[in-house]
Amino acid sequence: MTPRLRDTYLSLAALPTQHVTTRPSSSHSHSNSKFLRSDFANQPFTGSYEPGLRTSGPLGGVQYGSPRLTPKMLKQHLDQFVVGQERAKKVLSVAVFNHYQRIQELERREAEEEELLAQRERRERHPVESEFPGQQPTIRMVPAGHDINTRSASPLVDTTPLTLEKSNILLLGPSGVGKTLMAKTLARVLSVPFSMSDCTPFTQAGYIGEDAEVCVHRLLAAANYDVERAERGIICLDEIDKIATAKVSHGKDVSGEGVQQALLKIIEGTTIQIQAKPERNAPRAGGQSSTYPTNSPLGSPAGSSSPQKGEVYNVRTDNILFICSGAFTGLQKHVMDRLAKGSIGFGARVRSSGGLAYDASRDQKSTTNNPVPIKPGSEEEALYKKHLPFFTPAPAPEEVVDGIAVEPSYFNPLDLMTPADLQSYGFIPELIGRIPISAALAPLTHSLLLRILTEPRSSLLAQYITLFSLSNIELAFTTPAQHVVASNALAMGTGARALRTEMEAILGDAMFEAPGSSVKYVLITEKVARREEGAHYLGRGQGGRFHTMIATEEHEWEEKQKKHGHPSSAKAHQSSDSFEQWRTITTAAAGSGG
Repeated sequence: MTPRLRDTYLSLAALPTQHVTTRPSSSHSHSNSKFLRSDFANQPFTGSYEPGLRTSGPLGGVQYGSPRLTPKMLKQHLDQFVVGQERAKKVLSVAVFNHYQRIQELERREAEEEELLAQRERRERHPVESEFPGQQPTIRMVPAGHDINTRSASPLVDTTPLTLEKSNILLLGPSGVGKTLMAKTLARVLSVPFSMSDCTPFTQAGYIGEDAEVCVHRLLAAANYDVERAERGIICLDEIDKIATAKVSHGKDVSGEGVQQALLKIIEGTTIQIQAKPERNAPRAGGQSSTYPTNSPLGSPAGSSSPQKGEVYNVRTDNILFICSGAFTGLQKHVMDRLAKGSIGFGARVRSSGGLAYDASRDQKSTTNNPVPIKPGSEEEALYKKHLPFFTPAPAPEEVVDGIAVEPSYFNPLDLMTPADLQSYGFIPELIGRIPISAALAPLTHSLLLRILTEPRSSLLAQYITLFSLSNIELAFTTPAQHVVASNALAMGTGARALRTEMEAILGDAMFEAPGSSVKYVLITEKVARREEGAHYLGRGQGGRFHTMIATEEHEWEEKQKKHGHPSSAKAHQSSDSFEQWRTITTAAAGSGG
């Protein structure tokens, strides 16, 4: 044996055993718990599945099939700020969620198209051409007998993917019930741009006032003049009922039907040219829009450069979601007139009753009248189940949860609104058809106003307590005082905004006298809320007396409730059994001045 061959045998014998290319046996493959593939290196293999644990391996961080944002998540976020209005919150959450689904699907399709174009370019272009641009391009040889100018006769095939159309939203309800608040609350957590425009100053193009295209310009400014982000944003058109067609004796209705005609193409989808007009407080280059901070699971938006003076932007509105809101004062009259004619029907009792239009208009303008509860098994409940989604059946009158009587559902004529009612109100059919989703918000009751005062994260009571705490002053409202505030606010008839008016009237003197003085405690009792006496001021060292006064009034309130029973249950027994009886009671109250 030659020395060279001997060295070769010795080098082969020194190699590790795992490099020997022998086929492993079945028993050895079961004992080994490591993958041999490079993609799954150092990942253990097990035949068991633990549903409570995250998936390990390269696909552990991927979330397929489970969206990061759901309608229930949006609804739960709205519940922290908006009290009541359950059906409207569900409708708005579903509509916004579908808007997100559309955006994600469009982004996925755009990424697929870019990848296909890149693959086609890689197939048709030789790598040498990319490395050496000056080289002669590759010549494609045509097979023999094939004419390059002739095309095979094939049938027309439309390869356009399925188009997901948007569904705009219309929110109806009296003033101060939470229409604008719900839109603003969603804007704080969404990563898409959001803008709110008031339709009151809108006029037809060429007349004094604002053009309808201003709403898109505001959205572009909220997106920091990033056209791609603005084209997937949300526009809220507030007070849209102010552009209803007005019956003018002479001239042209430039602020009514003219604005509706201008909004048609904007809402449906068109390209709008916007000339940038940077403001003094415009965000700097690469900065984020200062309209609302975003805290969305969909990711943070990319920055954009500041607009240059005179620069023109082309914005497409096909994928912009429009949320329209308005009080629609007087629309209840149109709905009740249609119901009285029997088109949907409450029965012969309502059709035969007179004076229905007067009662409906009076209920629309005032919120002090007692609303009609929807009782189990009533005709109103059957009508709601037939025509409304997300309707929860009315609870029993004696149903109590955690010691608190369940708030019943009340009859709201706006829930039964149809496109024909909007057309009779003054809207053109073309605009009505472009807003397919509608949700009505009910007027606020005493119990809802009381919850609005105390329950939300940014409740009015918490705001004033924080405001006094900035001056090292502790503010407290007793339970009877809170009920008085809610009752006075309900009598004003302006919704939840009346709560701030009432709080400012009660705390006006305290906010003037207490800061900078020796006062450390401010107590608002029932007599203070009724304007029978001034607020109670206590200084340092009187904390025990402060808490004693609170406990005393709370105990008296509980004893009073036990003695007189629950007023809500007594009112429930006195309520009318039918819509006709309720109409008779309210008519008698109106005639007596109640």
